[in-house]
Amino acid sequence: MTTQNFEKPQFSGEKPEENQHTVHKVGGTSMSDVDAVLDNIMIGNRSGDDLYNRIFVVSAYGGITDMLLENKKTGEPGVYALYAGSDNDWAWGDALTRVQQRMLEINTSAFEDEADRKLADRFVNERIEGVRNCLIDLQRICGYGHFKLEEHLLTVREMISGIGEAHSAHNTMLLLRRRGVNADFVDLSGWRESESMSLEDRIREGFADIDVSQTLPIVTGYTQAADGLMGIYGRGYSEVTFSAVACVTNAREAVIHKEFHLSSADPKIVGIDNVQPIGRTNYDVADQLSNMGMEAIHPRAAKGLRQQGIPLRIVNTFEPEHPGTVIDEGWTPDNARIEIVTGLENAIEVEVFDQDMVGVPGAAEEAVAAFRRFKLPLVSWSLNANTMTFYVSAPLKQVRRVIELIQKRQPEAEIQTRKVDIVSAIGANMRDKDILSEAVAAIGDSDLELLATHASGRGVDIQFIFADESYDDAVKVLHTALIENREANGQPVLPPAVDQQSAVAQHSKAA
Repeated sequence: MTTQNFEKPQFSGEKPEENQHTVHKVGGTSMSDVDAVLDNIMIGNRSGDDLYNRIFVVSAYGGITDMLLENKKTGEPGVYALYAGSDNDWAWGDALTRVQQRMLEINTSAFEDEADRKLADRFVNERIEGVRNCLIDLQRICGYGHFKLEEHLLTVREMISGIGEAHSAHNTMLLLRRRGVNADFVDLSGWRESESMSLEDRIREGFADIDVSQTLPIVTGYTQAADGLMGIYGRGYSEVTFSAVACVTNAREAVIHKEFHLSSADPKIVGIDNVQPIGRTNYDVADQLSNMGMEAIHPRAAKGLRQQGIPLRIVNTFEPEHPGTVIDEGWTPDNARIEIVTGLENAIEVEVFDQDMVGVPGAAEEAVAAFRRFKLPLVSWSLNANTMTFYVSAPLKQVRRVIELIQKRQPEAEIQTRKVDIVSAIGANMRDKDILSEAVAAIGDSDLELLATHASGRGVDIQFIFADESYDDAVKVLHTALIENREANGQPVLPPAVDQQSAVAQHSKAA
């Protein structure tokens, strides 16, 4: 996979170690608040040279990718899903028109200057009609028996998804130029490009003539690459692009702007006054968060940053003065502490009891292979003499397919399932025997039903399995015991946030 081993680049005619720039990613919800993005992130109080030495990778405006592909939460079909289904030859075209209308509405609200709005509208219409014509032609070609639409659907999905990021990036460039910033639109979407390239080569070509010390590049979150980002990373492609841009250009720091802080728990559950930003942690914690479905960054995207030693900062779009949380591979706290309590609601426990497993080497391989075949990632699993227990977060329909396959391959096995809630206490250093005992004692004093506990020897997380519909109460109990009470008792608490200059200096020293 192309994001995992980056060559050391030459960038803007400088040696990599001389680069002073940072790379930023702005998510879709933040992008929808145009004024906040410009006033809090891209311009703010900056002027002159302070505006530059930054690269921005932007997502599509909130809701646009759902309209283009399918709704991430409800599954409602978008343009791609309707086109792939082809039950109605015109349904996808109507959906594409609705996307076009929505994009034009966004332009109307974003631009006060009529000339800029007309440029933005022309850009949208060109992209939308270009895609429409392409899809009509493909549909016509696939009417012949020699061509199968299924063979082209992944390419179609890639092309459709790229419209959203191109729209937001182009708009942002126009808005910045109107405010006197020398911004440049860097289109990595491969629009009308005849040559297929690797991810890294596409980025190198996009930045070949850009001097970031004098230009503010606004980059599409989608990159057209030979391997196909969508097929490998799904809808996490914008973070993969962000990571790859940081690695290829050898940025000093990578920064993700979100609508919230990376905090010790969900403030909606434990209360806004009881949580605090994590401040500082490492990539081990980021991986554990991804495993719990709470991605600070896509794990594949994090791998490139981690390998190249680039620190990642998570900041709140709406609190521009707050330094946020720095994720740095080279940092481990001296004192054991819990940094965040989070988890998964409505997970499924699959218990496989098979008396024939006892003493048989590799007895778990068939069951694990069944999950792999249906592409269901495991949150965790355990094994004893005759029982395997798996925890997954997936639709029950998919889990049933796995169970059917396990039963077919192990006909003597007894398989049971139940819904559970998984709550995980996570930290960069949890090697303290008191942490587990404090957690279990707090659970024992509550009305919660604890079903299982899993702790790894690496000392970065402890997972607690509870009966279904226990999630909120479990998070409250564990956050109180492991973070709030420890702080009140003067035990190690979360480290203070690291300002950007300090993080850059530390990265330079490490390099």
